[in-house]
Amino acid sequence: MGNKVQKKAADLGTGSVGKLLFQLALPAITAQIINVLYNMVDRMYIGHIEKVGAAALTGVGVTMPVIMAISAFAALVSMGGAPRASIMMGRKKPEEAERILGNCTFTLILMALLLTILFQVFGKSILMVFGASENTIAYAFDYMKIYSLGTIFVQLALGLNAFITAQGFARISMCTVLIGAICNIILDPIFIFGLHMGVKGAALATILSQGISCIWVVRFLLSAQSTLKLKKKNLTFLPSVMLPCIALGVSPFIMQFTESVVSVSFNTSLLKYGGDVAVGAMTILTSVMQFSMLPLQGLTQGAQPITSFNYGAQNLDRVKKVVQILLTSCVVYSVLIWMISMFFPDILAKIFTNDTELIRFTTWALRIYMAVSCLFGIQIACQQTFIALGNAKVSVFLALLRKVILLIPLIFILPNFFENKVMAVFLAEPFADTIAVGTTAILFSIYFKKMLASMKKTC
Repeated sequence: MGNKVQKKAADLGTGSVGKLLFQLALPAITAQIINVLYNMVDRMYIGHIEKVGAAALTGVGVTMPVIMAISAFAALVSMGGAPRASIMMGRKKPEEAERILGNCTFTLILMALLLTILFQVFGKSILMVFGASENTIAYAFDYMKIYSLGTIFVQLALGLNAFITAQGFARISMCTVLIGAICNIILDPIFIFGLHMGVKGAALATILSQGISCIWVVRFLLSAQSTLKLKKKNLTFLPSVMLPCIALGVSPFIMQFTESVVSVSFNTSLLKYGGDVAVGAMTILTSVMQFSMLPLQGLTQGAQPITSFNYGAQNLDRVKKVVQILLTSCVVYSVLIWMISMFFPDILAKIFTNDTELIRFTTWALRIYMAVSCLFGIQIACQQTFIALGNAKVSVFLALLRKVILLIPLIFILPNFFENKVMAVFLAEPFADTIAVGTTAILFSIYFKKMLASMKKTC
């Protein structure tokens, strides 16, 4: 393992920053886009089921908070553990990095079992709280009760894949998602239409695909190719190992888990003011937002091993350079997504449904919802850099600011000040984004300079 670790260390510590970033980021971006398709494919097929497509799409949209919550718990462990493993590799402590990997694996398995029990026992009640109506609860529950059975596959596939990326094996990480997505695309029409299983078929196709991805990830981490090995002796929960990982993972956990709370807030408010068609439109808007966010997360995932490794190795100039390239790339991508959303919203809506009323409503709502998405690259680049540098406190505050402090309250407050209540609900997103991005940019400028000054003193 020593030669492989040294080779990876040389790559992360001395290779061209720009070239290395895009070598790692492009597979990660591809993986994130594929991951979006993973979730979107179900909705595309479901939305086109004859006669019941619109209602079924709305029902499956109500399950999104459950899916987001499951992913959030994977992020709580992996997005804190993976950067710490990279930092330990930068400090030439591979045994400590492997201890982190083993502890995180055990924790992921434990959380998966607890979440499965929770959603199986209380699933229907949870979905009603999340915005299901009498017209959509049957579709929502049919999807969720099957999907939640595959929680352990989702947790391990998502959670452990972060450790593959953290080692610099971005292409292997991309293959994890690619394999699952291809299986899902193939199985979806077979189960939904061929076997006439409807939304149940979509859920079954998804968990089977995630199971295949899970096997791929575990097999790689047990192989000679992996620089960090998944070892039986490390499969435990040591507070001294896990608490720092969880502390660092709180920020991405909040970002993803609060997506679940945000989804519930949007669904309940839109059901009140706009009915099922507004909730159906929100399902499509969420998909578009995911497409906007996940490639940005792919960029930050590509930057994370380089930033964390060089921070651990005290390579000041390389940390600065990777942050500059990351920020520029994220902003350019955000502007591109904003332009597509503003000028071609109807095309985006038609991907998910052929219902005329739903297309018209979604086209109108998308321009409001994505109004300032051009700024969001700043938010995610800065926030994820704090995580890569091991700064849990600032990243947690920024995650709380946008969604918990701003967005969720605005969803319920703004309708009191606008005649068009539905428009007011959608306006909460651009209002919150504008304030959050401005605050993030200021804090990043201040704290990053302090970090660099601190690194200079220790060099």
